Amino acid sequence: MGSTNTGDAGTVVAVVGATAAGKSDLAVELALRLGAGGAPAEAVNADSMQLYRGMDIGTAKLSPAERRGVPHHLLDVWDVTATANVAEYQRMARAAIDGLRERGGTPVLVGGSGLYVRGALDDLDFPGTDPAVRARLEAELADLGPAPLHARLAGRDPAAATAILPTNGRRIVRALEVIELTGRPFTATLPEHVSRYPCVQIGLEVPRPELDARIELRVDRMWRAGLVEEVRGLEKAGLREGRTASRALGYAQVLRFLAGEYGEDEARAETVRATRRFARRQDSWFRRDPRIHWLPYDAPDLADRALALIAAGPAPAG
Repeated sequence: MGSTNTGDAGTVVAVVGATAAGKSDLAVELALRLGAGGAPAEAVNADSMQLYRGMDIGTAKLSPAERRGVPHHLLDVWDVTATANVAEYQRMARAAIDGLRERGGTPVLVGGSGLYVRGALDDLDFPGTDPAVRARLEAELADLGPAPLHARLAGRDPAAATAILPTNGRRIVRALEVIELTGRPFTATLPEHVSRYPCVQIGLEVPRPELDARIELRVDRMWRAGLVEEVRGLEKAGLREGRTASRALGYAQVLRFLAGEYGEDEARAETVRATRRFARRQDSWFRRDPRIHWLPYDAPDLADRALALIAAGPAPAG
């Protein structure tokens, strides 16, 4: 495998796709090879759950050894009690990207949180919030559960309802809040796919049966690696009080197991099912973006093919 820097300074590389597709490993390999010519190439996290300190096993966060010396930005920046905020993430991600570009380097954005990827790369302005509207919707969520609110969202913005899990109360509330504040569908607040930066986006394509198998294998590995013990420790740090972190895949199911609502086998099986559902929504989200170049995840020359796309140049920035 060659080691020539084939990227142009200022170009942002993004590695996206469903969970368990191999994004993190490819991003590290690309950063190593793009940075071999002397200019820095560093990873910028776009996985919303990897922003949380201590959430390592259940998010498949790369260990320091697996990062192979590549600096990674925006890992471990939020406490588990903090509520995820995509506007705050956008500010942090752009600061990391702009800093790297000013040094003549290549940012390699990596993650499967679609809105976070777009927040970093595109000209997105996130609508503000109204505490009274938010409080009313959150009270409804607490009283009724997410299903009736998701049904309401489906009536007002079918595209948003398709993209948001019916169990993801936090995102359902946010979508309904934006609709109420702007008078427009939540999806209307997402503009056309226009990049803020010169950017090459690489999507990893995994056939669904293989992805389902990889997800089950990943969950089994997480359990063996000590996910239950990780959640027990985070519980003492306030995980249950975290509106976002407590609902993360794997963490929510283990919390229910620790509370006696699930048996451990049921918690593991439900984690597999929920992750597979989430992966389908990730794939649907990214497939709507015409700028993404899709490559087979298991191609023996995957990094070479990705580097060739990067060398061919980015789509024009908006």
